[in-house]
Amino acid sequence: MFTPRHVKHSRLLLRHARKYLRYKRDLLSASDRDEIVAGIENLRHALQQRDRQRIHSTAEALDKTLHRLTPVTWESHWRENCEVILVAIVVAVGIRSYFLQPFKIPTGSMQPTLNGIIGHPSTQPAPNILRQIGEFVVLGRNYINVVSREDDQVLQIEQKKVLFFFTFSRLICQQQKFLVYAPPETLNHDFNVFSGRAYRRGDIIAKGAVDTGDQVFVDKFSYNFVKPHRGDVFVFRTNHIFGIREDPDTGSPFYIKRLAGLPGDELRIDPPLLFINGKIAEGFGFARIMTAKPPYRGYALGHDYLSEPNRSFTVPQDGYFALGDNSYNSYDSRYWGPVPEENLVGRGLFVYWPFNWPFKLAIQSNQHWGLIR
Repeated sequence: MFTPRHVKHSRLLLRHARKYLRYKRDLLSASDRDEIVAGIENLRHALQQRDRQRIHSTAEALDKTLHRLTPVTWESHWRENCEVILVAIVVAVGIRSYFLQPFKIPTGSMQPTLNGIIGHPSTQPAPNILRQIGEFVVLGRNYINVVSREDDQVLQIEQKKVLFFFTFSRLICQQQKFLVYAPPETLNHDFNVFSGRAYRRGDIIAKGAVDTGDQVFVDKFSYNFVKPHRGDVFVFRTNHIFGIREDPDTGSPFYIKRLAGLPGDELRIDPPLLFINGKIAEGFGFARIMTAKPPYRGYALGHDYLSEPNRSFTVPQDGYFALGDNSYNSYDSRYWGPVPEENLVGRGLFVYWPFNWPFKLAIQSNQHWGLIR
């Protein structure tokens, strides 16, 4: 802590010189080896005697010797930078594959526990650009203003993804095209934009704010050692689940739901309550939903499973039953049955973006930065 800087630098130089000598001893000429050894000894003695001037002079001489023997070229800079980048990529891929993986919540099936992409139609003008930038960085809020330039009709709405996390819609009309930073589902549900709708010149097609879905880290590690717990918010693959369509571009989608039933559990829904093995479901997540206090609405009866209050369903030994917290607007196991065990990915751990605490008093927001419950 109190060691002078020139002494610290000289000790680091000594360490580097000794390391270089060990690695290159067989390749160096006898004269070069002797020169490095002499430089090391001179600097070591200078440090022992604490002679500041001698330390500077011997350190400079040793440094020049090392630079002469290992000249810095542009190739070495590029090689070092490439090595750093490759190591960073390998580490990131390893963490993503085995420990933590980021996911974006696209739909509202877990609202209000986790937000999907939400549109807020408005006729008011967007705020100034600085406020828009601040809201995007902190809240993930984006403003759209799409106005028809001609008398026209929407022919098709195509989804276009950029860098996995950013979803756009391409509006293809008879005479014009638009690229909108919002998915087709949000344009349809929140802004009433759909194929076949006609607009006059100057009509607003979509105007307002769009809040990005919560982006979460998923713990992929713990399920390798610990069985899933009832009440976990978990992510799973949907391949080989009859009733869930595969996207032709991205393959089978990933879903995030609450784990309501473990293998062997007997489930029954009597709105707004969920019963597990003959008892009302226990745990913070279940209790919060079953209160049916806004914005929660309780559990709703299903379609093919749990469709009647007096009929139960027993989860098979190799399956898990998934329910969305937004039960009245969730496509979950009540429609397509249990999740196969091999489809499990991991437990939803943390909402890392968007944030809400810096703006929560200034902007109306229902976002959930922090641990997922």
